Amino acid sequence: MKIFVTGTRGLPDIPGGVEKHCQELYPRIVAKGHEVTLSTRTPYVTERLDAWEGVKLVHTHAPRKKSIEAIVHTFLSVLKARLSNPDVVHVHAVGPSLLVPFARLLGLKVVVTNHGPDYDRQKWGGAAKAMLRLGEKLGGIFANEVIVISRVIEDIIQKRCKRGSNLIYNGVTLPTQSDKTCELERFGIQPGNYLLAVARFVPEKGLHDLVDAFKRLPGDCQLVLAGDADHESEYSRSLKIKAASDPRIILTGYIGGETLNQVYSQARLFVLPSYHEGLPIALLEAMSYGLPVLVSDIPANKEVDLPEERFFRCGDVDDLTRNLASLLAKELSESEQTDLRALIVEKYDWDKIALQTIDVYRKAAPSAA
Repeated sequence: MKIFVTGTRGLPDIPGGVEKHCQELYPRIVAKGHEVTLSTRTPYVTERLDAWEGVKLVHTHAPRKKSIEAIVHTFLSVLKARLSNPDVVHVHAVGPSLLVPFARLLGLKVVVTNHGPDYDRQKWGGAAKAMLRLGEKLGGIFANEVIVISRVIEDIIQKRCKRGSNLIYNGVTLPTQSDKTCELERFGIQPGNYLLAVARFVPEKGLHDLVDAFKRLPGDCQLVLAGDADHESEYSRSLKIKAASDPRIILTGYIGGETLNQVYSQARLFVLPSYHEGLPIALLEAMSYGLPVLVSDIPANKEVDLPEERFFRCGDVDDLTRNLASLLAKELSESEQTDLRALIVEKYDWDKIALQTIDVYRKAAPSAA
């Protein structure tokens, strides 16, 4: 089959949950004998490759303005898709899904992946939230098939769009852990003595709560915040100022490859204080390293099968502080590490996810299968 992909910033190694999802998924679909063309957003692409890991790349204009970036890019991408005549257009996220009716009017078969209710993100104003809700509804109603990444989103589609959907979880690849420390030394990170959060610097990730809670903890344990803002904002600036007031807090910016591998491998505890998630890939990555975790008790996080002691009340800095202190006093047993990695293999395997996604394409365009 010929698949055209939009709704993502691009690949490879472009920060973002949807981007990570696409980077893992589409090379596997290509390896199964299918042709995949992915439309990138030019402001995020540093090297304009023609293809990566067998995935063809077409570089498409997008204005570097968060309010219109996704909609303009998706409109232009759908036009390009029509010219290439694919069997299926795969649209990621609810914002780009505003263009699903337009794609259908052009005669295209469309699969939508709903990665979560983006209108819950605190960075959006009222008008933007209304448009995102509309995108969720239009995508849910007009797409030939809908993929959801959690049961929470499955329920939303059932209630708002009055239809069923295809539940396919996010995935993660079991890593080879690193015992090297050269990248940690570059940032002044003490191996085995730091908390880790991997996230964009936006309000809904709750990093401000984590910084406030961490500052209450005594001792020399460090906090590493791996990430940054896609669009510099008052929030991201204030978060960096807040972090700079404690020398134990280290900001690495966006990292990947061996640097991220070392940071995950040597951490003491992974923390995800989010107010909103679809199904967090960063959490699955931490679990794939057998890394102990502490996460907010939002529905998307609760869907991951973790012990109750691994959750704290979302937005409650006092509860987060108590749980951090308690977990830092414990050592994760070898059996717990094994259980975390076994859960990844069972539920979040990218090779299985690729096959499940291909099955959805066949449902959307049976004549092309």
